[in-house]
Amino acid sequence: MKLRYYAGLLAFAITPTQAWAMQPGSSETIPIKKAAFEKDRADILAMAGNYKVRFDMQETTAWQKGYEPLDRKISGGNEVVKVIEDTGTKIILQHLLVVDMGDGKDFIVKHWRQDWEYEPEKILVYSDRNRWKLQPVPTDQRAGKWSQTVYQVDDSPRYAGLGAWETEAGVRRWSSNWTWRPLARRDAVRNTVYDRYFAINRHSPKPGGWIHFQDNTKMGLVDGKLQPIVQEYVLNSYTKFDDYNVKAADDYWAKTKDYWTAVRASWDQAFASHRGVTVEEEAQTGTVISGELLSMGTKIADGEMDTKSATEKARSLIVNATKPGAVRTAQK
Repeated sequence: MKLRYYAGLLAFAITPTQAWAMQPGSSETIPIKKAAFEKDRADILAMAGNYKVRFDMQETTAWQKGYEPLDRKISGGNEVVKVIEDTGTKIILQHLLVVDMGDGKDFIVKHWRQDWEYEPEKILVYSDRNRWKLQPVPTDQRAGKWSQTVYQVDDSPRYAGLGAWETEAGVRRWSSNWTWRPLARRDAVRNTVYDRYFAINRHSPKPGGWIHFQDNTKMGLVDGKLQPIVQEYVLNSYTKFDDYNVKAADDYWAKTKDYWTAVRASWDQAFASHRGVTVEEEAQTGTVISGELLSMGTKIADGEMDTKSATEKARSLIVNATKPGAVRTAQK
């Protein structure tokens, strides 16, 4: 891991994207760039830890006559965020919800995952219902920037964005470009007049934690054309907190990490094979195979299933769900 990390740092002096840094009169550019890179990494890695999370969602401005914005919804929970991979230029953070079942037991929900990559050559973007594609990032648009790719609970994709870490008015933040994304479960389970979001994602460290802010334009078909329906903000606040059963999350991950590593690899293979992925989704769980993939993780943690058997079945599920013709509703 350390060798790959330092190789990533050395790339500053040899990659085409950094060639400008070696021109006469720019000898100080490389150490400045390295310092910015290290600061970015520190901000991303600082998201790991044990937290109390507050989810604050509010539809605000109606963009269509007659639409009534939903009432504000606030919820929360306890969440462990783990660094599960760090190569230097790529950092993967896995979120694990710890749910108190009220009977002295805690249930672990493998929650969302966020992958950060420095100066990515391509990103996996949402393109239409049930469809994600690998989109090249031009060299002149990726210099000094990080992509954030967000994955669903079964490690299937959700959305990706590209942006730079900056400090403005004393506030450190990463802001994405405008990106398309599918409906979150909170909206997917309702009979909404919108079916996707056009959104900006922001992350900022704060005293004792960090925030994740989403500015969502909810889009839907109006007279056959995709139109804005309503604006929504989502503010997820992560505050350092460990007065809950953190060990339950640690134990779950220790028992299931090999399984989930194999699941990620199977998805990655599908992305590479199809230059993206098409996979059918349903309102309650996300992808149609999500429930089974998560259930096998729980069974491994509970000692009811072995990793090898679960891995083989997971690979088969992903291959079959992503093969051409498997999706029935993508073009409806």
